[in-house]
Amino acid sequence: MRSKMLTVAIAAGLGLTSVTAVSAQTTSNKKVTVSAAELAQMKAEIAALEQKVSDLESQSAAQTQAQQETAQSVQATQAQVQATQAQVVQAQQQVATKTGDTFGGMGGVKWTFGGFLAAESVYRSRDTGDDINSKYANIPFQGGTSTAPINTGSGATTTYPVTNARNDQFLESSRQSRLTIKAEADINDTTHVTGYYEMDFLGGAQTANMNESNSYNPRIRQLWTNVDWDTYGLHLLTGQAWSLLTLDSVGITPGKEQLPPSIDAQYVPGFTWARQTQVRLVKDWNKMWWLGISLENPQTAGVGSVAGAGSKGYTTTTATIQAGNTYDTLNTVSLNSVPDVIVKFAADPGWGHYEVFGIARQFETRVTPTTADGGPEATSNKTTHGSGAGFGMLLPIVPKVLDFQFSGMSGKGIGRYGSAQLNDITYNPSGAPEPLKENMVLGTLTWHATPDFDLYVAGGREQEDSYLTSGVNGKPFGYGAALLGYNNSDCLIYGAATDCTGQTRQIAQETAGFWWKFYQGKFGRVQFGTQFSHTTRKLFSDINGNAPTAADNMVFTSFRFYPF
Repeated sequence: MRSKMLTVAIAAGLGLTSVTAVSAQTTSNKKVTVSAAELAQMKAEIAALEQKVSDLESQSAAQTQAQQETAQSVQATQAQVQATQAQVVQAQQQVATKTGDTFGGMGGVKWTFGGFLAAESVYRSRDTGDDINSKYANIPFQGGTSTAPINTGSGATTTYPVTNARNDQFLESSRQSRLTIKAEADINDTTHVTGYYEMDFLGGAQTANMNESNSYNPRIRQLWTNVDWDTYGLHLLTGQAWSLLTLDSVGITPGKEQLPPSIDAQYVPGFTWARQTQVRLVKDWNKMWWLGISLENPQTAGVGSVAGAGSKGYTTTTATIQAGNTYDTLNTVSLNSVPDVIVKFAADPGWGHYEVFGIARQFETRVTPTTADGGPEATSNKTTHGSGAGFGMLLPIVPKVLDFQFSGMSGKGIGRYGSAQLNDITYNPSGAPEPLKENMVLGTLTWHATPDFDLYVAGGREQEDSYLTSGVNGKPFGYGAALLGYNNSDCLIYGAATDCTGQTRQIAQETAGFWWKFYQGKFGRVQFGTQFSHTTRKLFSDINGNAPTAADNMVFTSFRFYPF
């Protein structure tokens, strides 16, 4: 259509020129004629113009087609890019599944795997028979332990005192290796839920040993669910987690606990902690001020033996019973009817982290009184309460270079919340539980010499007070007091089988160590650490004023691979 219109226009133009020329010539009374050759030339020129128009139209059509093809090619390329991106995401998820990286999926839940593989060792100058986690109250004295039959070779046997005080110990262990799994999801923009599982192999089933297979059962370290409501500043945790009284580094937030950097899995004496099932509710104000309350699983972890023969006002009393279903029956569980209640306030004012807390506990015993007091039919439960208060702080003395951690607690019946695991209670003359007074304190200084090298020193102590009263017959009765007739005269004499009857009053430790992250890259992190600790166990003073001390020097090493 456009070619025809152009041709007509050209022809009209030529015609108008011809008419104008004729008109001009007529006006001048001159006659102008067009020869056949000139007419043929004009037709040829018109044909050439038509051909050019046709060529231009073909070129335009070709360009249009090319543009269409290019658009189709771009769309196809975009589709291919999207498909490739989907394949990349899928591949990343597959890699994450293998290496433990964070990845999404499964209905919008983000999964994160963590943990480490450990190869560790410990040397102890006095053999306590422990694994990589030390039981400090087991440190043996030179005398007053046990006896064992010795064959003299003549067919007769005799007894000879033996002790672990002169046996040292070397142990290699991988049981502190750990696996963690975290699942996170956003219910909406202001409501978030987190699930967390953490396990290692330090469980102590009765059949676990190092004889041949070195097989140990996994144990739950943590297993909890946490819900955060940002609008209200509320946080609800249910499940097994670090106790609310454990020092945090920020706020009152699960996963932000500030643990000593030691290799010893029992941690430094003086550190207040527990991992147990609980229901915890926390309120924060602008992530600066925090207040939490937690109802936690109760247990009476230690019962100190009483002294004062003939002065008891009961036939039998007990705070524990044989473990039942799904427990090993060689173990015991304590009598408890209410949870431990802990309240904590924490502050993050801008420099450092600070917190104070209080704890309330209840203890229970089953008592059968003497016949004079009514006979077996008068058996009853007796209860009493314990309590404590503590504090903690984490100070960045030189930000990102030098940190100072300090914490402590004091109260009655708080032994189970300290690393030394001193006794919670003893019994009073009526058979009721008597919470023992105790205090504990810990200080840790950590120097981040480089991003890959940390050096730390720590010192902690846990100490218990004695309990002294009069029995029903007026004689001294209680726990740990010198007037109860303890004799420690043979505690420091190797091989003495008697006269080391005092009870543990204090556990103290000084320790130093380092962690060196000598590889960090796309394959994870590998680090090496070592720790030296000097730990002392001190007894209550006896009737002669003797309060002997036994020391254990321990050296730990650890290789850990963090593939996640």
